[in-house]
Amino acid sequence: MSSLKHLELWFITGSQHLYGPETLATVAEHAKEVAGALNTHSSIPVSVIWKPTVTTPEEVTATLAAANAEKKCIGVITWMHTFSPAKMWINGLKNLQKPLLHLHTQYNRDIPWSEIDMDFMNLNQSAHGDREFGFIMSRLRLNRKVVVGHWKDETVVAQIAKWSRAAAGWADWQGARFVRFGDNMRFVAVTEGDKVEAELKFGYSVNTYGVGDLVKVVESVTDAEIDALVSEYGDTYKLMASLQKGGAQHQSLRDAAKIELGLTLFLENGNFKGFSDTFEDLHGLIQLPGIASQRLMAKGYGFSAEGDWKTGALVRAMKVMATGLKGGNSFMEDYTYHFDPSNPLVLGAHMLEICESIASSQPSCEIHPLGIGGKADPVRLVFDAAAGAALNASIVDMGNRFRLLVNTVEAVAPPQPLPKLPVARVLWKPHPNMADGCKAWILAGGAHHTCYSQNLDAEVLEDFAGMAGIEYVKIDEKTDIYQFKNELRWNDKAY
Repeated sequence: MSSLKHLELWFITGSQHLYGPETLATVAEHAKEVAGALNTHSSIPVSVIWKPTVTTPEEVTATLAAANAEKKCIGVITWMHTFSPAKMWINGLKNLQKPLLHLHTQYNRDIPWSEIDMDFMNLNQSAHGDREFGFIMSRLRLNRKVVVGHWKDETVVAQIAKWSRAAAGWADWQGARFVRFGDNMRFVAVTEGDKVEAELKFGYSVNTYGVGDLVKVVESVTDAEIDALVSEYGDTYKLMASLQKGGAQHQSLRDAAKIELGLTLFLENGNFKGFSDTFEDLHGLIQLPGIASQRLMAKGYGFSAEGDWKTGALVRAMKVMATGLKGGNSFMEDYTYHFDPSNPLVLGAHMLEICESIASSQPSCEIHPLGIGGKADPVRLVFDAAAGAALNASIVDMGNRFRLLVNTVEAVAPPQPLPKLPVARVLWKPHPNMADGCKAWILAGGAHHTCYSQNLDAEVLEDFAGMAGIEYVKIDEKTDIYQFKNELRWNDKAY
């Protein structure tokens, strides 16, 4: 996922034949310029492709049907340069299956005060043409994003860029396959969910494979392949002395490499985009996949522990959305608290599996006892995560709907060293504050598993939830618990 430029947004402009061929030619010229500027803007990671102006119901329906059929097309941007009677959009919009962004803009930024005449007014009618278009989408109850402002304005472009990232993540989910090795952790509620409803709603499938199926592939790995990966470990990370060649636990490093190679091959052969496992079901594996999970996430795979397929799929989507951005995205868990009144903090971590993409410096490759699971000591990467603005996102199954919950946070450097904590970790301050942030999360039923992001903001996730047609709940600096409770009550009624 080094680039998203192979993905397309179709730029579709609406008009009608009422204005004559000269006006329509100018509309096309302007639309090409707007689409071209968006296509070459550095902040928009996908390609923006101009499409001919649509002026009849037949043209609208055919263009939107073509967008549905084109795999590279991940969404459409619409703009009514002139007045485009909205009844001619009904059939096309009813059948549109791709995300839609309505750009409410106009070609000129300023009114030409001394020259404006009726010819100018007839050509530049977005102010009411887009209102006509907006009505029909509202009447059809369509989920869409509305962006308002001049197309050269950086704030406008930024909103389009965020939406394009959400659209890329949504497109990646369509037809995606995720594998669970074993079931979810016994008796745990929030990691459960309706996989049939998820496939209907999200477009991806989740199926379980026995750990024995994975073990068979792991056992096919050759010594030469293990040698090469162990060498890569040494070149990439600070190896603990006991793991180095000749060290007392070097074989454990080779065992970890063998698991990573087998797991990678299993995912590639099955065309899977992510996976989950659980420490309660490791039959035939020497150790829990620690460094394997961390490195596969860094390559773009989704992952979650304890059978939590919803979070694993979300990690994958957020990694796609963040393609090309500085910083990382990782499976995460709220693990323990620092309740110092002067500096309250959440320590996020997991037993092993935090993605190295969020590390503040070169990770250390270490081996330590796990304490649970009854297997050999697993190899893992240990590091502190970088400080800065971040967020946690969680998808939960509320029974009659899915809810996407987002909490913005501020990550901080550890105030003291953590020499005895043998896992990757991050410390953060939840918004709006420790007490209300945690309280709101619990009131909303947020999971203990999340995707932690250093490079996506809440608007991208809000756009993503809109594309999925699911509930979106945000906890940020402005959250008020009284109003938050009301929002949850209203949402229950709305759904």
